[in-house]
Amino acid sequence: MAKQQKGILGEKLGMTQVWDESNKLVPVTVVKAGPCVVTQVRTPDKDGYDAVQIAFGTIDPRKVNKPLAGHFAKAGVPPRRHLAEIRTSDASTYTVGQEITAELFEAGALVDVIGISKGHGFSGVMKRHGFSGLGAGHGVQRKHRSPGSIGACATPSRVFKGVRMAGQYGAVRTTTLSLKVHSIDVERGLILIKGAIPGVNGGTVVVRTAAKTPGVRGSKGQLVERSG
Repeated sequence: MAKQQKGILGEKLGMTQVWDESNKLVPVTVVKAGPCVVTQVRTPDKDGYDAVQIAFGTIDPRKVNKPLAGHFAKAGVPPRRHLAEIRTSDASTYTVGQEITAELFEAGALVDVIGISKGHGFSGVMKRHGFSGLGAGHGVQRKHRSPGSIGACATPSRVFKGVRMAGQYGAVRTTTLSLKVHSIDVERGLILIKGAIPGVNGGTVVVRTAAKTPGVRGSKGQLVERSG
């Protein structure tokens, strides 16, 4: 059962730092959120679930294939570059063609940010998994950044699946949970999110309502809401 959620597509502009009301320096990531447009509203009767589909980004109409061009034409909106669905129980309150802007969120709200992490290409075990590498003293072969042993010899005479090795690192869908919205600039459509978010500058991200509410344990072990 989907719960009520809000979400918007945006572009990661980069990181900066701002002062808060306590005169403390806060690192924030600036996201150019929207404007997005609703292109489809999914209902349980027709689609089997509640969701709202939103579109973001400009694109040359000549670069849109015919199925997508027909989809945008049916919604009565110009073609957009990115599409995303937000599962929410109040999808029926949205209308096709409705515009969604940074006003969707407010300062202090907790959000999850979804993006494609930075790609590092083919990386070794020290960079990819944090291995310490081999020793640097006398008697060690010149392979200091190698993983070392990856398994036994005669038994079991193979390498087990899942052994951490060198390989492709990064460039995968990544979600950072429960980040705090520091402030909103409605006029410029900016959302300032405390901390770092996935992806390169200029990458597309999804900002949605936090799926989890983090907390801390009190003196007697009870879960209390986290502040700040």
